[in-house]
Amino acid sequence: MRRGLIAWSKAELPEAALAARVARAQRAMTKAGLSALLLYSNNTRPAAASYICGFVPYWSEGVMVLPKASEPYLVVALTKRVATWIQATSRVAKVTSTPRFGAEAAKAIAAAGGGTVGVADLDNFPAGIAADMRAAGATLADATELFAALRAAADPAELALAGKAASIAHAALASVSPAHDSANDAVAAVEEHARAAGAEECYIAAAADLTRDRRFVRIEGKVALGPNFAIRATVAYKGSWVRLARTLFRDRARTGLARTAAERFAAAVAALPDTRGFAGMASWLVEGCRVAQPLEPLAGSRLSSARALSRGMIVSVQAALEIEGAPVLLGAPALIGGAGEPAAFLVPPVF
Repeated sequence: MRRGLIAWSKAELPEAALAARVARAQRAMTKAGLSALLLYSNNTRPAAASYICGFVPYWSEGVMVLPKASEPYLVVALTKRVATWIQATSRVAKVTSTPRFGAEAAKAIAAAGGGTVGVADLDNFPAGIAADMRAAGATLADATELFAALRAAADPAELALAGKAASIAHAALASVSPAHDSANDAVAAVEEHARAAGAEECYIAAAADLTRDRRFVRIEGKVALGPNFAIRATVAYKGSWVRLARTLFRDRARTGLARTAAERFAAAVAALPDTRGFAGMASWLVEGCRVAQPLEPLAGSRLSSARALSRGMIVSVQAALEIEGAPVLLGAPALIGGAGEPAAFLVPPVF
């Protein structure tokens, strides 16, 4: 659940950064023959619109429209009373509030000259909204790959926000110790630290006893911690999402196992976008943002097909390893390096 006031810090996300993203998108649109780019947004798929204009919704849904030669605007299914807040937290020319936002967006595009509208993530665009747009005369085309290419490599502002989110999650996980009596206490400590540090989203999961079950689950009821356990934190800060995981051993003589696992994990991450370094691990997963889903599975041991990992992309990586018969779960965000450069963690995977 999003909590607290989401405000636009122009020091963290400068207007110039958003303007540069708009200009890059418009150049790509012109080359592709698109008159407008349409980005759907709701509280679970906010990342596409957020990337272009900074808007992060608490609830409801809407679309951001980027014309090929003018500033973006939002058409949302929110009441007019929040339009002022949206305008203050987003770099948009205007905000229109209406329950039939698909039809309204199509009318605005037609009034500006019409043409083909590129929809990023068209396969996941709500069918009813697409139908409203087509009924209002819009011609829709899939612009998923166009948009994914635009944001494949992180710019300095995106990297800084991801780094801040990673620092929040890292410090929150560091608040957990083997002395905690229960998974409930550990989870509560992590969320308290993350929220206090400014996270607007914080999802905490635990594998309370790795000798019995290595799955991360939401804790319900009183759950005792085993001899070694893991905590995972998924944190969002001003629309930037990261995922981290940490394993702890109650027996201090075994804490070195986590460091040994971290060394193997770090070597595999450093080789990204080449994923062969994860061979031999019990499981692994690389997540990142291509379009609207903040943490989309891109590659992993349990995925039937993989997405291309781009150089310059921010990813969150998780892995399960066995060290001297003990399971260790680790996770940390990283920046995939340029040609000839290793990937680098935003925060270290050891606590």
